[in-house]
Amino acid sequence: MTSTLNPAEGEPQVSRLLVIGGAHSGKSAFAEAWVQARGGPKLYVATTQARDSETAARIASHKERRGGGWRTLEAPLDVVEALSAYDSAGVSVLLDGLSTWLSNLMEQGHDIDKEVERLTKHLAQTRARIVLVSDEVGLGVAPETEELRRFRDEAGRLNQRMAAESKAVVFMAAGLPLMMKGPSGPAPGGRFGSARGRERDGGER
Repeated sequence: MTSTLNPAEGEPQVSRLLVIGGAHSGKSAFAEAWVQARGGPKLYVATTQARDSETAARIASHKERRGGGWRTLEAPLDVVEALSAYDSAGVSVLLDGLSTWLSNLMEQGHDIDKEVERLTKHLAQTRARIVLVSDEVGLGVAPETEELRRFRDEAGRLNQRMAAESKAVVFMAAGLPLMMKGPSGPAPGGRFGSARGRERDGGER
């Protein structure tokens, strides 16, 4: 019998999901829907800090969209500590997002390779279900400054490490999910559908 996250819905086993995309591509909304579809406790690990009114408004908007039933931890730097505090079977965790975490680490002069390795090791042994959200910043023109080029390169390497460690990877563009790795979904609402299920619904979407 195939192991599933939610046997009643027959969803494939996806314990670690990476959602990547550009700004306002719908990646956070998709990740939130994926967690909402899971049973059990829900944890939101936030790496963004409210440093100005615009960012504070964005954080408030995301919190309102998630609704109740979530516990929130702010972890601008040590995401592994936050994840470890709720490393239990049945817990669903949304880490949003990796790109901001990377920016914070670079700003504070942390060892990027060391911190990424810590996160990779945690993901390899965690008992919780985790969805990671990250920006894809390598699709545009080359940044003008050395600092921004370094961030672009580090972000690309980080996304590759997280994709390798994830059971599924979804690329978001214009609010539409594209499955890059994993089962044969995704279907609307953050769920992953089977090929047979899509055939019953009238074929590929």
